[in-house]
Amino acid sequence: HKPPPQTCDSTISLLNELNTFFARFEVQNSTTAQKTPPPPGNQVMTLSPDSVRRSLSRINARKTPGPDNIPGRVLRDCAVELTDVFTDIFNISLNQTVVPTCFKATTIIPVPKKSSPSCFNDYRPVALTPILTKCFERLVMQHIKSVLPPSQFTYRPNGSTDDAISTALHLALTHLDKKDSYVRMLFIDFSSAFNTIIPQQLTQKLVQLGLNTSLYNWLLDFLTGRPQAVRVGSNTSSTIILNTGAPQGCVLSPLLFTLLTHDCTPSHSSNLFIKFADDTTVVGLISKRDEADYRSEVSRLAVWCRDNNLSLNVEKTKEIVVDFRRAHIRHAPLTINGASVERVSSTKFLGVHITEDLSWTNNTSALAKKSQQRLYFLCKLRRARAPAPIMEETAELKDSFFHQAVRKLNSLPALPPLPSSAPQTSCTVTPIRPSGS
Repeated sequence: HKPPPQTCDSTISLLNELNTFFARFEVQNSTTAQKTPPPPGNQVMTLSPDSVRRSLSRINARKTPGPDNIPGRVLRDCAVELTDVFTDIFNISLNQTVVPTCFKATTIIPVPKKSSPSCFNDYRPVALTPILTKCFERLVMQHIKSVLPPSQFTYRPNGSTDDAISTALHLALTHLDKKDSYVRMLFIDFSSAFNTIIPQQLTQKLVQLGLNTSLYNWLLDFLTGRPQAVRVGSNTSSTIILNTGAPQGCVLSPLLFTLLTHDCTPSHSSNLFIKFADDTTVVGLISKRDEADYRSEVSRLAVWCRDNNLSLNVEKTKEIVVDFRRAHIRHAPLTINGASVERVSSTKFLGVHITEDLSWTNNTSALAKKSQQRLYFLCKLRRARAPAPIMEETAELKDSFFHQAVRKLNSLPALPPLPSSAPQTSCTVTPIRPSGS
């Protein structure tokens, strides 16, 4: 039995409902956001033609155009001819602290999270913004990075997730060497973190960080009055104007969220916050079974999230307890906002599988499985006599994956050996058919 085909009106109505659902984090503020008058002698950020030309020439031509439908290939191939025009537009925008509305427009493409979606929450909103706006954002981002707090591991020169992982594990292992000690690691999950940013709160924090007045006025305008529509095929919903949040597709969104959370810091020396963009992990160093500081820290974090319009997803938040003491003690569950946090034996931490015994067995097995799948696809392409360009590009992707995998393993800290009673595992990288193929 096939369902009756939907009419155009019913399709548009459904897209309008979906657009309203994606905009559910919109906060109706009682006061309109006001820009701060710049102090005397305030310096306005100015972009040079060379920086604009370099940004245009580095555009990935394969990127999907945004609502303006300007292909990236046109902007890249005509970078020299367009440099002066866009340099003037960008500098006028920065000088007047006004972002053109067409630069802020967003088209949402709903992508199903599962094979048979049954509700709006089963769709992931993929935001398409103008490619030209992304170039502009990258140029502005270089100036905002200067106020980045040291507690964040992202956007640091030569920094990566490896630094965050190594720091967390080093402190945990160092603490576990002490008598009667163990570690609780809480992996926080936020619901649509970028979409909950309130521009007024963000700009207040940017003032505290010492950001240039004209630049945070520009950011306030960039985050308010944003047109958003949902598109499926040739059908597009009505436009909604948003004044809360930053789209996932924006270059500045992760950095702005990072700056928003700069004042989310631990109040006890026995706790550590590992922050990488919207990934936050609380590491509690417990001694003599005293968890008071750790539990009060988590409660304080929940209050901070509520005050900053962040939705803490307790259902997806996980906790690992690392306890090497001989006396096995039952640890009391952790609760957040009245809901119990699930304790797991293994979870992913910034792309790495972390286990309660701090062994690398799960992580190595996952990397080996990915390697097997890559080799399987290469074998299938070779047997199908795929054209040489496809084979060369696929081989480059394979080499890149293996290089990253080896680099990740080499960068991780050395962990204590497993007990002799632990089962020894070995794996051989051979091409296997991936699941579902």
